[in-house]
Amino acid sequence: MSHNAKATSFHPVRHDRLIQEHRHDPYASRGKPAEPAVCPDCGAVFHDGRWRWGTAPAGASAQLCPACRRVRDEYPAGVVLVGGDFSAAERDETLRLVEHEATAESAEHPLERLMKIEDEDGSLVITTTSVHLARRIGEALQRAHRGRLDLRYSEGERFVRVYYWH
Repeated sequence: MSHNAKATSFHPVRHDRLIQEHRHDPYASRGKPAEPAVCPDCGAVFHDGRWRWGTAPAGASAQLCPACRRVRDEYPAGVVLVGGDFSAAERDETLRLVEHEATAESAEHPLERLMKIEDEDGSLVITTTSVHLARRIGEALQRAHRGRLDLRYSEGERFVRVYYWH
């Protein structure tokens, strides 16, 4: 190295000093609602630390549950895109399967619900209030029809896009 050349030194990046960005999920509870609470839209009851179906105890306060907030805001946690060549009978069977999976999941877990089922250019677009229900619908379609399934979660796994091709 010549005398005129400037010496450069290498300084490795210290990953332990990088500031981690906080991922904001407006539907994740920062704290639990005061108990007991009842959702004025769907009737789910918050008691013993979780949302359940049941009768609200006397004196329960009104508190919109996270699923109803998502529905009101039209902000799904899961989107299932169902594509392929479907006959009318296959489409009806697919819709029955989707409804069955949603009903079974919602019966046990009130925050797991269908939001909308729409037909866009021959494909079905299904939105859900949870990533779990979207995944469950995609897996049920694959078991029933043996199509291709692709799950794509967001970085924090707070949103999933499920692609199913028949």
